[in-house]
Amino acid sequence: MPFRTEPVTVNIGPQHPSTHGVFRLRVTFDGEIIQDLEPVFGYLHRGSEKLAEERTYTQVVTLTDRLDYVASMSNNLAYVLSVEKLAGVQPPERAMYIRVIAAELQRIASHLVATGFLLQDLGALGTPLMYCFREREKILDLFEMLCGARVTFSYMRIGGIFQDAPEEFWPNLRKFLDEMPHNIDDYESLLTGNEILLSRTKDVGVLNAETAIDSSITGPVLRATGVEWDLRKHDPYEIYDRVAFDIPLGTVSDNYDRFILRILEMRQSLSIVEQCVEQISDGPIRTEGVPNLVRPPIGDAYGHVEGPKGELGFYIVSDGGIAPYRLKIRSPSLINLTAMKDMLVGGKLADMIVTLGSIDINMGEVDR
Repeated sequence: MPFRTEPVTVNIGPQHPSTHGVFRLRVTFDGEIIQDLEPVFGYLHRGSEKLAEERTYTQVVTLTDRLDYVASMSNNLAYVLSVEKLAGVQPPERAMYIRVIAAELQRIASHLVATGFLLQDLGALGTPLMYCFREREKILDLFEMLCGARVTFSYMRIGGIFQDAPEEFWPNLRKFLDEMPHNIDDYESLLTGNEILLSRTKDVGVLNAETAIDSSITGPVLRATGVEWDLRKHDPYEIYDRVAFDIPLGTVSDNYDRFILRILEMRQSLSIVEQCVEQISDGPIRTEGVPNLVRPPIGDAYGHVEGPKGELGFYIVSDGGIAPYRLKIRSPSLINLTAMKDMLVGGKLADMIVTLGSIDINMGEVDR
């Protein structure tokens, strides 16, 4: 005979390691089955958007590093593109190429973190995570050559970049590009046929394309539904219209699709960096005449990039001063969380942990 159960509401987080930061889920269970779910934010709120009003336009770059802190280069790029659009500044060609190289290396590093921690959430006990971190360290070594930092880079500047890539950067980048495809092969051979991974991710956490679009979801989570939307293709910025690459798509939009999509996107990012290395030429790395205290004309502008987690955008309002009058961030981590209830109701507690990992959130840009 069936057991009689009553719904119980449980708080998971904000201290739970599998909530990927200070994030709380208030979940109502009937036994192990999820009946209702409410995400609770605000534990990491730093007020970045308000702080930007008291910083010069250049100083705001440091605030962007602290948003998605495993994708700082992408944050830098989205912000400076917004200011350049507002101020009418065009960066030099060499600077754009180096920016794209940095952004695509950052995409790989971010996807490595997402993949490693997803496998950790599955109970892989560290081995895949350490493999992913091993390759991420090589990217951080390259970033350290560019700007001297390993996490918060502040490398991009309005009108260009902080400094040119040093001589030792290029041979080390070449070595990474030669080695990384084989490492991705290792990930695929180790993981994609794993029975536990398949049983825990296939047909789990399914999100249909209509719900994803209605929720304004972007990035790998959207493309896993089969929707071909990538700002690098559909609204090209920098030099993305000069490089060829594919947009990997999913079919089922389950946890497995979101996992494998990031593996495929890493391969495409390597191809983009290869093409940039072939095409880049000598030249200035910053537009002449851009003052330290930038004063864009009165007006507003919105600039965005295809970040590792989706569309990252900055809406800036200028009153003609040296600091933004208002700044608003469109963070993909926050927006991609909005469909959690659709993905999880009817599933089980263990599936919830894995599904949350497959979305790949960073609380630094959720509680901004």
